[in-house]
Amino acid sequence: MTPNQANPMLAKIPGLVPELETLYADLHAHPELSMQETRTAGLAADRLRAAGYEVATGVGHTGVVGLLRNGTGPTVMLRADMDALPVEEATGVSYASKVKATDREGKTVPVMHACGHDMHVTWLVGAATLLARAREGWHGTIMTVFQPAEETASGAQAMIDDGLFKRFPKPEVVLGQHVMVGPAGNIGGRTGAITSAADSLQIRLFGRGAHGSMPQASIDPVVMAAATVLRLQTIVSREVAAAESAVVTVGSLQAGTKENVIPDEAIIKLNVRTFDENVRKRVLAAIERIVNAEAAASGAPRPPEITPLDRYALVMNDPEATRRVVDAFRQHFPADRIRETGPASASEDFGSFGAEWGVPSVFWFVGGTDPETYAKAKAAGRLNEIPTNHNPRFLPVIHPTLETGVETLIVAARAWLSA
Repeated sequence: MTPNQANPMLAKIPGLVPELETLYADLHAHPELSMQETRTAGLAADRLRAAGYEVATGVGHTGVVGLLRNGTGPTVMLRADMDALPVEEATGVSYASKVKATDREGKTVPVMHACGHDMHVTWLVGAATLLARAREGWHGTIMTVFQPAEETASGAQAMIDDGLFKRFPKPEVVLGQHVMVGPAGNIGGRTGAITSAADSLQIRLFGRGAHGSMPQASIDPVVMAAATVLRLQTIVSREVAAAESAVVTVGSLQAGTKENVIPDEAIIKLNVRTFDENVRKRVLAAIERIVNAEAAASGAPRPPEITPLDRYALVMNDPEATRRVVDAFRQHFPADRIRETGPASASEDFGSFGAEWGVPSVFWFVGGTDPETYAKAKAAGRLNEIPTNHNPRFLPVIHPTLETGVETLIVAARAWLSA
């Protein structure tokens, strides 16, 4: 007898899969940027109402919260993020996004679910539906949270600021998951730090413009920016110990509009990932030191402006709650589908819910790569060639990724919900 046959709720997954597959393809074809997820939120709310949930919409602007009360027992919160990215899709599938939208800076950009949040929404809709259809198998309260704006590190806090903690029951545990590169159907996680802290900064460097033929009349911000970018690379290689970990990435350098005009200023945008608060402070201090020193060395007419952009806190898995989830997974899934991972250098605002509510939280990863493709790439030493999250070609295989994510949410929730 398979685990799904032993559990009537999970045995109903195959019958729901066609409906969920249609929902997933629809969400993928109609992505929405952060804080613009009105259509996605509407679909989630409609599915929750149809399943018998009490539904609140517009929480934190576009967030959706569903409550299903089923007798006496603990409250378990299940979270999925909804937003997409300003990325032009290059997957070539029939349900690929052709959407364009206006971003928060007023620019028209292509939009794609390049991080898998469409799969996350589908997973939670599926789990919520099956939990509602099998109420005889559990007691307690399910709270589903469809969160906006994870990609801008603002959605979780927006829901909290909009009264999430006051308007809804306090959960005993907060559970979440993310699709990542890895064999589809496999599950990975760990106790402690599971995703990194992240700080995004904008650096504005000031120079003095001039004609390209007369560089002696300028203070060239392009050269200043280039020197700064190169020097920033030495932070990790020369200031962070080998036993510690940090990532410093310059993702944007903008300066000038014409080849024979030296501009007045340059803008650098960078991202920092760390797993330790002391390392984070040292890296941020080093960035400030280097930026100011390079500007001074260039004779800049004024100090640089360093502006914080997005900020993600470290996501920490509660040890006891994590053991409870892992034990439940091991009882349900074959042992070879569960593995312990290292902390991921990606970042999440999921941790805000548990940390600020003062309750344990657990976050884990579900593989979304075709297992044969993954095995071949691993054998050839080419895993880095598999399109990762945020890549224009990132696309989880629908099966068994879809089924696995629904199962993991239900199995994890049932570890708390009394029978």
